[in-house]
Amino acid sequence: MQIVTFERISNDAAGDSTHSDWVPTSMGNAALGLESLEAHRPGARRLGAIIPAGPQEGAVVDLNRALAVRLAFDDVGAPEAEADSLLPSNVLTFLNQLPRSLQAARRALEFVVDSLGHYDAPDVLRAGLVEPRRQIRLCAPVPRPGKILGVVRNYPDHAAERGSATPPTEPVLFLKAASAVIGPEDEIRIPAASSRVDIEGELAVVIGRRTHRVSAEDALDYVAGYCVANDVSARDFQNVRGQRFIGKSCDTFAPLGPALVTADEIPDPQDLAIRTLVSGDERQSGSTKEMHFSVAQLIAFASDLMTLEPGDVILSGNPAGVGAARRPARWLRDGDVVEVEIGRVGRLCNYVREGPADSGP
Repeated sequence: MQIVTFERISNDAAGDSTHSDWVPTSMGNAALGLESLEAHRPGARRLGAIIPAGPQEGAVVDLNRALAVRLAFDDVGAPEAEADSLLPSNVLTFLNQLPRSLQAARRALEFVVDSLGHYDAPDVLRAGLVEPRRQIRLCAPVPRPGKILGVVRNYPDHAAERGSATPPTEPVLFLKAASAVIGPEDEIRIPAASSRVDIEGELAVVIGRRTHRVSAEDALDYVAGYCVANDVSARDFQNVRGQRFIGKSCDTFAPLGPALVTADEIPDPQDLAIRTLVSGDERQSGSTKEMHFSVAQLIAFASDLMTLEPGDVILSGNPAGVGAARRPARWLRDGDVVEVEIGRVGRLCNYVREGPADSGP
């Protein structure tokens, strides 16, 4: 299942000039006999799922709303309140309620997909349960993780290009500020204080259960899912000045997305192709099987020292190809387009601009 966090945008902003800025979804509710369901205006952040196949493939289901409609058809009293309890629209609350919330999400998605496939089923499109991609903005799947953990040089070829011939005996972890998170197609902003901003395309691991002192053998049972990440780094702060935390934590330096692919869809996180392109030029190409420490080992090591909470994110390292290793070095510059692709997880695209950040996660 591909879970997303999204915001509705107005029809005008989506390029549709045939409708007013906002049409209350209660009009669709009336068609279903569900006039009591509350409408949601543009800008409200919601939890959704991507329709995987069929005529509406790629569109986004509003999970909380879809569950409320299904409960109403099942004649459940106070369907919105029940949907809020079973399937909250806030992703951190959703993750804290796993596996119950995930089961409810599957139920909501199945209801919409089934309805789309039958001519006599509820009109879920008029009811506002399905949003075309042009009418929404995808946000980071976890807009504000409790903490973000990165790992230093976890791919041997990247370690070699950065001058480390001997692999570490244990993972070397660092923290990255949650305030650096942005979503798909948001802008990576080059701060005025840095002239050496670099890319690191990585597999991000999202924790789904409170985790303390878990073994590597059991660690993957605590994973909610995976998404694509870019560990953007200001090398002149990280390396030259020894300021790793601030060099990794500038505003917009943690793109995440496009979706949280649930763990059941990725049975082996150590068998995923990964590559990064900058303005069409392939920079990184490899496989997660090349990691020195596996995802399970990273979780086990970190959980020996700290409690991992639902919504925490672990960045698992990147293959060779960073700009700092090129001769001459190739730093990000205004106008670049950065794409990170991971097999079965997705493609994360961000645009590079100079100046202060003006967008959020």
